[in-house]
Amino acid sequence: QEIINSIEEIYFSNDSFDMVQHELEKLPPELNLQELEDYRDKLKRQQAAVSKKVADLILEKQPSYVKELERVTALQSNLQLAAVICTNARRQLSVAKEGFTEASLGLLANQRRRHLLTGLLKSLRTIKTLQRTDVRLCEMLEEEDYPGAIQLCLECQKAASTFKHYSCISELNSKLQDTLEQIEEQLDVALSKTCKHFDVLHYTKVQLAYTLLGKTQTAMDQLHMHFTQAIHNTVFQVVLGYVELCAGNADTKFQKMQYKDLCTHITLDSYIPCLTDLCKALWEVMLSYYRTMQWHEEQDKQEKTSTPAESDELVVDRSYVKKKLEHGLTRIWQDVQLKVKAYILGTDMSNFKYDDFIVVLDVISRLMQVGEEFCGSRSEVLQESIKRQSCLSVPFSPLQEFKFMGQCRSPSMSPSRQVASPYAPDQKELSLFQQYLQEGNPFEVHIEHKEEETEDVLASNGYESDELEKSVYQDYDSDSDVPEELKQDFVDEQTGDAPLKSVSRETIRSKKKSDYNLNKINAPILTNTTLNVIRLVGKYMQMMSILKPIAFDVIHCVSQLFDYYLFAVYTFFGRNDMYESSGLGLISSRLRTTLNRIQEGLIDMETLGENSGVHGPVEDRKEKVPSPHLSQLVVLTNSGNLYGLAQRVVATESLVFLAEQFESLQSHLDTMMPAAKKPFLQQFYSQTVSTASELRKPIYWIVAAKAIDYEQMLLMMAGVKWDIREIMSQHNVYVDVLLKEFEQFNERLSDVSRYVRIPLPVSNVLWEHCIRLANRTLVEGYANVKKCSNEGRALMQLDFQQFLMKLEKLTDLRPIPDKEFVETYIKAYYLTENDMEQFIKNHREYSMKQLANLVNVCLGSHINKRARQKLLAAIDDIDRPKR
Repeated sequence: QEIINSIEEIYFSNDSFDMVQHELEKLPPELNLQELEDYRDKLKRQQAAVSKKVADLILEKQPSYVKELERVTALQSNLQLAAVICTNARRQLSVAKEGFTEASLGLLANQRRRHLLTGLLKSLRTIKTLQRTDVRLCEMLEEEDYPGAIQLCLECQKAASTFKHYSCISELNSKLQDTLEQIEEQLDVALSKTCKHFDVLHYTKVQLAYTLLGKTQTAMDQLHMHFTQAIHNTVFQVVLGYVELCAGNADTKFQKMQYKDLCTHITLDSYIPCLTDLCKALWEVMLSYYRTMQWHEEQDKQEKTSTPAESDELVVDRSYVKKKLEHGLTRIWQDVQLKVKAYILGTDMSNFKYDDFIVVLDVISRLMQVGEEFCGSRSEVLQESIKRQSCLSVPFSPLQEFKFMGQCRSPSMSPSRQVASPYAPDQKELSLFQQYLQEGNPFEVHIEHKEEETEDVLASNGYESDELEKSVYQDYDSDSDVPEELKQDFVDEQTGDAPLKSVSRETIRSKKKSDYNLNKINAPILTNTTLNVIRLVGKYMQMMSILKPIAFDVIHCVSQLFDYYLFAVYTFFGRNDMYESSGLGLISSRLRTTLNRIQEGLIDMETLGENSGVHGPVEDRKEKVPSPHLSQLVVLTNSGNLYGLAQRVVATESLVFLAEQFESLQSHLDTMMPAAKKPFLQQFYSQTVSTASELRKPIYWIVAAKAIDYEQMLLMMAGVKWDIREIMSQHNVYVDVLLKEFEQFNERLSDVSRYVRIPLPVSNVLWEHCIRLANRTLVEGYANVKKCSNEGRALMQLDFQQFLMKLEKLTDLRPIPDKEFVETYIKAYYLTENDMEQFIKNHREYSMKQLANLVNVCLGSHINKRARQKLLAAIDDIDRPKR
């Protein structure tokens, strides 16, 4: 055991240990044979000890070895048996493979291959269908089935993505993409068609197609772009058509022009038809936009009802579309305004007839009404452009068009007719878009009614015959001879606006007691001039209603028109230098101020050659007009016709009637007038219109002053002896002569009234003037008396009472004018000195001569010389301030 223990540990390390190499390495550099032999013996002893130990261990493990050897032998037998079993199994499996497995698996393989081929065939058929899809898509596009085409195209793209592993599909995919782009292009064209002629079914298809594409917002942007383009193309084509038509040649230079330049080539004859067609075309575009908005509103309501819970994307799209459409209203109307503005300003309207310009105004007014209903716009662009043209084409001088009719024809009464109110109460109506939603056009009405107003108020002067006069006065229950236009409440000049309300026969009959009823008693007396003025006022009122910014200018010119008419009537029939000497106060201070203002501000006196050196340069007179001249046909000096009384009545009463019409228009004009200018209108009515009736006094006074021979009466009174000593029971002859003059005046008045009605106010003014002049002539005659007794004064009273008694049988005028004027003067003869002095101070209506004669006649009877001097001094004191 010790020997074994002395063996180095390395010998027990592992099997790969190289003992020889180990021992050789241990040899010293210098070998010693003895030491080597000793070391060798040692190794032998160690080997012998190990061998002995191994032999002992083998002997010790012998039973175990035998037993393990037996097990190995048994295992070998078992392995041989297993080899035999495997050999048999393999032989059996080979038999089974040959008899069953190969045939069954062949069937399975064939089934699998069949299944694959079936799927392949289906794929090939789908690919074949996809290859033929483009034909069907073209057919659907021709049928305008855009939603179906897009749906089919999207399905094809989805199917193509499924078969993208096939090489042929990549080419088909790109083709489908091109087809889809082509569909979008055609869809865009279809969308543009809705801008001019909106069709619900067509637009529904287009919107559904864009929804399928997921481009609802893009569609709305494109739609607005198309509307803008449609407006431009429409107006260009309309104007181009008229320009080429008027040019009469096939020159294509017009097609290359800008729209603004093209508008300058429109002729005056084609201006209104072109404007009307232009507005019609623009109306179609705006109506399409209106119906587009309607479609979206109805669609929103249906979607909200059918799908209460909506996706966020749908809500965003709907909100975007709504805002875009609302914003587009103003944008589209602005484009329309700019196009029409270019057309309006492209032509010089200075040569337009007034009626034509009114038609233009009315068309633009209707267009502005469309704009207001379309987007609530006040159409400032249109208003400004038409205002500029108004200033250029209509110089707002009605006087130039008026050309006062008195210069070329005598005043004569026109057949009395129902004079319509120039405006009728508003009636609640549908908007233009509601009226013409399905068919029609608001601008077509102008063509239909363009020739409706054909009457010429200046075509006849007075009645054509006695039969006409008789029929007018006798048969006013029949309105068959009254033109339809004059039965209307609103006569609109050449504009096409239908009257809101017409006066029926029953309505006229219901107004029998009205001042405007057509009967002999109260039929209005009108001159052709008055009718012309009323018509002009109607035209200018229409212009004001269309162009409110120029309302003041128009009203100012209308006031000038009335001023000129009033001044002309006064100049023709009322101007006389004897007014002041009459002492009757015929012209009030207000009327005198008005006449002076008109003469200074409106009448160009230089054209008469009067005071030519006093007036300013021509520029200061450019707003003035020549003074009116009465036609030579009008004779105002013939006593047989009461010095032109018929003409005076017709002229004056027609002016008064015109003033009444202006009064009825005051509230209407006041609403049109700017607030800052309303004082002008109030001044016009208070100082001018209200003074028209005051012209009766000076005009009819001239007739009254010449109708009675007052000078003859003065001469006859001078031959009467008044210093009689007994009371007379018989009046003087001059009274009978004076009454005879009044009877002849009454007869001539009746003669005139046979062919011109004398209204009661005129008759009263005439009688009042004649009686006043007669009474003042009586006082003047009594004032010429040199000597007079108390009996003479009694005779004066007797004469005057006889005159009054007979006069009251001739006239219904009560009380008799200036009755107290005569009676007071006669009775003043009996006053004492003190009472006489007080009488002189209180009765300044008598002239100085009349008062002085009264004092002189009383001298010697009850007034002494001293008192006479005192009274004459008092008279002189009264007269001194007047000198």
